[in-house]
Amino acid sequence: MARLGGDTDMTRGSITRHLAGFSLPLMLGLLFQQLYNTVDTVVVGRFVGKEALAAVGSTSSIINMLVGVSAGLSTGASVVISQFYGARDSRRLSQAVHTTMAITFLLCVLATAVGMWMVTPMLHLMDTPEDVFAMAQSYLTIYFAGISGLLVYNMGSAILRAVGDSRRPLYFLCVSAILNIVFDLLFVVVFHWGVEGVAIATIVSQFLSAALVLYVLSRDPAAYGLRWRMLSLKRDMVGRIFSLGLPASVQQGLTAFSNVFVQSYINFFGSACMAGWSSYNKLDAFILVPIQALGLAATTFVGQNYGARHMHRARQGTRIALAMAVSVAVALMILVMVFAPQLVSLISPEADVIAYGVTFLRLISPFYAMMCFNQIMAGALRGIGLAKSPMFIMLFSFVFFRQGYLLAVRALGNDLTLVALAYPIGWVVCSALLYVGYRRSQLCRAQDEPGIQEEALE
Repeated sequence: MARLGGDTDMTRGSITRHLAGFSLPLMLGLLFQQLYNTVDTVVVGRFVGKEALAAVGSTSSIINMLVGVSAGLSTGASVVISQFYGARDSRRLSQAVHTTMAITFLLCVLATAVGMWMVTPMLHLMDTPEDVFAMAQSYLTIYFAGISGLLVYNMGSAILRAVGDSRRPLYFLCVSAILNIVFDLLFVVVFHWGVEGVAIATIVSQFLSAALVLYVLSRDPAAYGLRWRMLSLKRDMVGRIFSLGLPASVQQGLTAFSNVFVQSYINFFGSACMAGWSSYNKLDAFILVPIQALGLAATTFVGQNYGARHMHRARQGTRIALAMAVSVAVALMILVMVFAPQLVSLISPEADVIAYGVTFLRLISPFYAMMCFNQIMAGALRGIGLAKSPMFIMLFSFVFFRQGYLLAVRALGNDLTLVALAYPIGWVVCSALLYVGYRRSQLCRAQDEPGIQEEALE
């Protein structure tokens, strides 16, 4: 199969170099993606007020419900595409790409309708305080009206990542994230549009990134290039994508839904605490980006090597990715513990918001190393097509266990520290269970095909 564009064959060569080279632009891309909602938060926090900060920040769990479903399907599509790419099967690779994009366009219609319908009921379910309700409602309504841009970009970039190209999605995000900052400042500081302004800025920028990724896929002559006349729903490909992506979609969607209830526990303590929690969440999203990037890199690396039947190399890649992630997590935890007040003050200058944000950061950051195990192990399992085990483990840890824990906390008096610990304790449980699942998986039991191991270890 011809290798054109920015794709990378990870079935040979230095494992560390592949993981680092692939995850670095992916990490930068994730950082720029975080800028979308984070810049919204910073702009309203500094130029509108803490109620606006609480309104925009508290909507993340609602947005992530639909985005998580799309992200799960993109994970399934990425695994299918990376396996066909690793196996050098150009015909089925092309079918997988065109089926993926056809699914995406249908999903855009569904997500827009469902998202706009659920705004008000979900805000009531979270017990959103009256002083922030109207602003949160406006922000979410506009955001979901334009969610198609985000969904198309995420799925298109998943196709590029599956063939080892994490650079072009990064370039597109850089451009659109910079424009998002410009539009945020223009619409809020100059035009005084408030939360509606940051929502409009976000969706305009997301549509630009979607247009760019569709353009390069359409222009690429490789087997994974997009030919509009070939868009179709191939039954066997739909089945493959959903069999791998649906478990991740259910897991991410239900986890986000569970976080709606976590947010309701935080809302109990008032808008200052909500703003502090929002500040923590935005910073936390940036801090965890390197770990998430290595998890995605592990999925692509394992997927390609599993497709080529290089089992020993896939296991080595998982171990190296885990060691890299833990090293980064420890370094970031130290920085967060030391500079927590300065970090929170970047989002809001208000003393009560900073106090809450610092408390959350210093309480939760020592657990970042636990995130490495669940991101890398889950990524490796998905890379070999084993999607259900991570789904069940994460659903148990992040939904059932976490909600049971929070009910116990409420029965004990609803202490804020114990509420905040619901996240890291869930990480610990998930990491322990995923490690056991990984050790029992086919990846750890299977051997290379005869004559392959020497080539795989080059």
